[in-house]
Amino acid sequence: MKYKIFIYLFVLPLLLNAQTFRNYSNEFLNIGVDAAALGMSKTVVATTNNVNAIYWNPAGLVGIEDYQGSLMHASYFAGIANYNHAAFAMPIDAKSALGISIIRFGVDDILDTTKLIDQQGIVNYDRINLFSAADYALTFSYARKLPLNGLNYGVNAKVIRRIIGDFASSWGFGLDLGIQFESNGWQFGLMARDITTTFNAWAFDEDRLKDIQNAIPGENQEEPATTELTLPKLQLGIAKLFTFNYDYTLRTELDLIARFEQNNDLISTSFVSVNPALGFEFAYIDLVFLRAGLGNFQNELQIDNSSPLTFQPNFGLGFKYNGFQLDYAFTDIGDQSAALYSNVFSLKIDLSIFR
Repeated sequence: MKYKIFIYLFVLPLLLNAQTFRNYSNEFLNIGVDAAALGMSKTVVATTNNVNAIYWNPAGLVGIEDYQGSLMHASYFAGIANYNHAAFAMPIDAKSALGISIIRFGVDDILDTTKLIDQQGIVNYDRINLFSAADYALTFSYARKLPLNGLNYGVNAKVIRRIIGDFASSWGFGLDLGIQFESNGWQFGLMARDITTTFNAWAFDEDRLKDIQNAIPGENQEEPATTELTLPKLQLGIAKLFTFNYDYTLRTELDLIARFEQNNDLISTSFVSVNPALGFEFAYIDLVFLRAGLGNFQNELQIDNSSPLTFQPNFGLGFKYNGFQLDYAFTDIGDQSAALYSNVFSLKIDLSIFR
């Protein structure tokens, strides 16, 4: 329960001090889907070719041959926050495909203590209520092969709904653009997220806002902004597949993830910050998969003002049989606290098996 109170206290000041431009607006959309991709530290923009391409690079949807569905569940902060994802994709014809997905990231059963003390100064625990802070994203995707052999593109249209109990809610809309190209055994991918700067419009319950502002005298007095824009992000990838003795393959991919801001990434300037990620997938007869990746390289500022380089290793396992693929990823291995480790499971189904 104390974790939920902490998250509530952490999220609320961010809400009340929102600016029109937010470097980390809609961050739940950067967590990622599909345990197979997370086990490779998200290095899949050049190679993704299944239903989860809706998230990673919609251009990859042209690789599906029949109806496909996927499900994923992950828990964060020792199970306090839950992340769920479902997707469906289908080919339209030999050159194009459609997809739809939904994401929910939420913290439920948060204590609302804004009315804990009544007007006479008496503490009344019956005045404590529970609420949820949840983010939703509904994505519609379209992909098509271009006349140039090996070149594909895809587009995402995202509708975003964010709810913080009965305190505040917002609607948002944004677009993503993805490109994939394959030549001489090499694969290239580019995913441009929020290319139009994703827009969120917030609405606040004025009575509930007053409860927050009056909860701590002299604090939380600033009126929150009603709009925010999410800046674009780019992910560029290059990949190569190696085959050994017909039965064994090794897929490698190197990605560069760019944000138009200055932060603690490995390469950081006032204009753009770039973070590399490297992933591997070893497969046996397209049946069993072993995955590993390195990412999230950070110049982490310490109390003594030193900035040692840190990174996050991930690994994962997968099993595919008769149209079903079950994947597992173990992430946040580099964190100090075991409570922050995340076990991610996902399932992909090729619906042609039911025909």
